[in-house]
Amino acid sequence: MLATFMEVLDTTILNVALPYIAGGMAASNSQATWVLTSYLVSNAVVLPLTDWLGRRFGRRNLLLACIVIFTISSALCGAASNLGTLIFFRVLQGAGGGGLQPISQAILLESFPPSKRGQAMGLFALGVVVAPILGPLLGGWLTDNMNWRWCFFINLPVGLLAILLSALFVEDPPYLRNNRPTKVDLWGLFFLTVWLGCMQVLLDKGQEDDWFGAIWLRWMAGFSFAGLVCFVIRELSVREPLVDLRILKDKSFATGVSLVFLIGIVLYGTLAALPLFLQTLLAYTAFQSGVAVSPRGIGAVAGAIFAGRMLGVMSARTLVALGFVLLAASGFLMGNFDTGISQFNVVVPNILNGFGAPLVFVPLTTAAVISLRREQMGNATGIFNLFRNIGGSVGTSLIATYSQRFAQIHQNFLGGYYTPENPNYRDTLASVQGYLAAQSGTVPGAQQALGVLYRTLTDQASLWAYVDIFQWSGWICLASLPLAFFLAPAKGAKPPAEGMMH
Repeated sequence: MLATFMEVLDTTILNVALPYIAGGMAASNSQATWVLTSYLVSNAVVLPLTDWLGRRFGRRNLLLACIVIFTISSALCGAASNLGTLIFFRVLQGAGGGGLQPISQAILLESFPPSKRGQAMGLFALGVVVAPILGPLLGGWLTDNMNWRWCFFINLPVGLLAILLSALFVEDPPYLRNNRPTKVDLWGLFFLTVWLGCMQVLLDKGQEDDWFGAIWLRWMAGFSFAGLVCFVIRELSVREPLVDLRILKDKSFATGVSLVFLIGIVLYGTLAALPLFLQTLLAYTAFQSGVAVSPRGIGAVAGAIFAGRMLGVMSARTLVALGFVLLAASGFLMGNFDTGISQFNVVVPNILNGFGAPLVFVPLTTAAVISLRREQMGNATGIFNLFRNIGGSVGTSLIATYSQRFAQIHQNFLGGYYTPENPNYRDTLASVQGYLAAQSGTVPGAQQALGVLYRTLTDQASLWAYVDIFQWSGWICLASLPLAFFLAPAKGAKPPAEGMMH
């Protein structure tokens, strides 16, 4: 869990520090976003490879190697002298971090009997769910009070502790020691890299360059789609695939992958939207917005503990459905925000959101793999975490796009009321002009009044854009509910058949 916490924390801690990195490296904000994109691309490519790497080199060795690479590259990122060097070390950091989540999850699922997996996944969820919530808060505090480089250096003590504990306590299961694959599917690796690399660049740069309005992004989309098709055909036809896609024939696992993709969209989307709403419309600083969002962590801790204990009592289906209901309620509550809300109005839906997330994640992780054999766990967790990360990338990209496009739609609509024929508009304009004329003169006052009303218009349009986004997240959660009942019905306390364990 320590290794996973460190890796997931790094996916959000830099979001608030990007402007400072751009300033420190004499780069534009657009150039600085490659610090995020480079990490996500290498991270996404390594995720599905972890099963093959774990079988080839041993899970314990792979886990230790990933933690060492991630920790050392974190130190090198913090010490980077220019943007090119920082991006290079971020690629290394992403490659090391890509294996941490699935390999840790596979080790936990194999180390505990089915009756204890719920409690193990509850603890694991603290790293997966709480870390992205703490990221903006910790990143804002470190950036404001120390330096953006400490967003990387903070990984050093956690990484060293994770290396020590993993070296002492983690060991490989017997079947892995005697079953080492010797060949790597190079074509599969090539197609996988093209698919995920081009897709991540498309998602990260889409809104910035008008999506398919830019020729180079159309090429990225074409290469990504071709890479996906070739990768699927290759992995289904080769004798020793890099990623065994046949595992998706299992109904419960395929359902779990679909649901974790959807929850990735919702969780990462709202995590990206809420700080933007607070900072752009309510004038919160980066740290203040982190503090306002931080109660989500309280709900997440409580939800992880509750889910871990209740998984042996309630069915996974029921817990997942309950989690989606709470996430939907959180989205609809945030869909009632306005520019006059107090911080307390932000706290309640955040706690609900935090409590609901592990109620989905913990039982989903166990129910998705309940009918799989132990030797399939590594492959399953790689695919599972890959689709959670893809969902997160899609959610973040959708927020970047629709926060602007919805605002434009609402601005066009509201602008129809800003006409001389509207008596309310005439009265308001005259009132503001009169006040400003007394301060700065008749002509300047008239010009300033138009500026004040236009800012009011754009703020209101942006508010309605965020309201739409939050409400849509609620509807996505409700639409996901029926899928929960396709999960395996077994409770966490039921042991699997003997054949499943060997």
